[in-house]
Amino acid sequence: MKIFNTLTRKKEDFIPLEPGKVKMYVCGPTVYNFIHIGNARPMICFDTVRRYFEYKGYDVNFVSNFTDVDDKIIKKAIEEGVNADTISKRYIAECKKDMEAMNVKPATKHPLATEEICGMLDMIQELIEKGHAYQAADGTVYFRTNSFKEYGKLSHKNLDDLQSGFREIKVTGEEGKEDPSDFVLWKPKKDGEPYWESPWCEGRPGWHIECSVMSKKYLGEQIDIHAGGEDLIFPHHENEIAQSESANGKEFARYWMHNGFLNIDNKKMSKSLGNFFTVREIGEKYDLQVLRFFMLSAHYRSPLNFSADLMEASKNSLERILNCTGKLDDLLKNASGEELQDKEQEGKKELDNLVGKYEAAMEDDFNTADGISAIFEIVKLANSTADENSSKAYVSQLRNTIGKLCDVLGIITEKKEEILDSEIEEMIAARQQARKNKDFALADQIRGELLNKGIILEDTREGVKWKRA
Repeated sequence: MKIFNTLTRKKEDFIPLEPGKVKMYVCGPTVYNFIHIGNARPMICFDTVRRYFEYKGYDVNFVSNFTDVDDKIIKKAIEEGVNADTISKRYIAECKKDMEAMNVKPATKHPLATEEICGMLDMIQELIEKGHAYQAADGTVYFRTNSFKEYGKLSHKNLDDLQSGFREIKVTGEEGKEDPSDFVLWKPKKDGEPYWESPWCEGRPGWHIECSVMSKKYLGEQIDIHAGGEDLIFPHHENEIAQSESANGKEFARYWMHNGFLNIDNKKMSKSLGNFFTVREIGEKYDLQVLRFFMLSAHYRSPLNFSADLMEASKNSLERILNCTGKLDDLLKNASGEELQDKEQEGKKELDNLVGKYEAAMEDDFNTADGISAIFEIVKLANSTADENSSKAYVSQLRNTIGKLCDVLGIITEKKEEILDSEIEEMIAARQQARKNKDFALADQIRGELLNKGIILEDTREGVKWKRA
């Protein structure tokens, strides 16, 4: 299995620190509002990475945090006249609802920044004692970037150039820095803000320190994979490396994975441009399985363009898979024969080849786009070779294989049992009665009214079936 490592800028063979186990940390959202579709991309992509490792038999310890103390949370709390804890708890709950709707598995652990303050105080003190951090006159604690000789190795930025650039930016309140490139580990409280006691001042942690502490506590001093959005490479992940490696004296993460940016109609997502969408808003128009399928239709490192046309294409593509699994489920109800027929041996051989093709794509830096292409080839095989004369053994193998490979992608292949409201149920019953009475004009009228409500009826030998348009 090969992974593109941002640190080395090349694909490398994946060799876990401990055989059969994967320790993986993914930076989670800051919870001050509903998550947007930009937040959804790393959630979906790295959930899929986790699922593939599990498919291959690895024991995955997957940690993803919630940043529940931040300027944006405090601002939202002030606007609503409530405390910051109320805001963060509300949106953690809403985020979990959206994750469930996208079929993102809960992490092994979802640590909260506010519950890890003691660990942050300990690491900051250790960094001070080792000469990697210092206290300014106002109680702010800064990390001394010059003390970490490899600073910039992840983002491939030169520290001298960074320092030159920082010196051109005069930031109010940072006069206590030894160098403009130094970053905050702990900062003094402001009026009305939540704060904690510390040896330096009453205040709260800087953003970067929480991930270093949480990763160490729940995964250990060294981890296999650290992941997140491309926008986190610098400064967030660069600063995590500096803190963790300075405190622990060893390599922090072996592999660094970053997903590409998400654009909306070829433009950067922005509230000012009116092209900002939350996952909840998309869920009002589409089943979020469609959003998940769309996100995986491109390689995770590639930029991805979101548009209504591309979502419709994803909806149609997903429907092709679900129609196939629905057909196989129907065939299984009456199929018999626990052994493959002679003519099915060739189909089984082709199925095995396509599974190999799928795995080869996934093991080449988790190329989900090519993995999906392999699934569609299996769908084509199933549609062309499975019928009412097929053995139960053959149909089962096709159905189970599609289900298993889609499950790695987090795609649910069992059609949801939909409950019609009473009005629609009554209309379908009335149409059936009209047909029995040979009042076909009324039956057609009701069928048309149902179509206007987005309900498509299909008259089959097994009775009336329906689906949403």
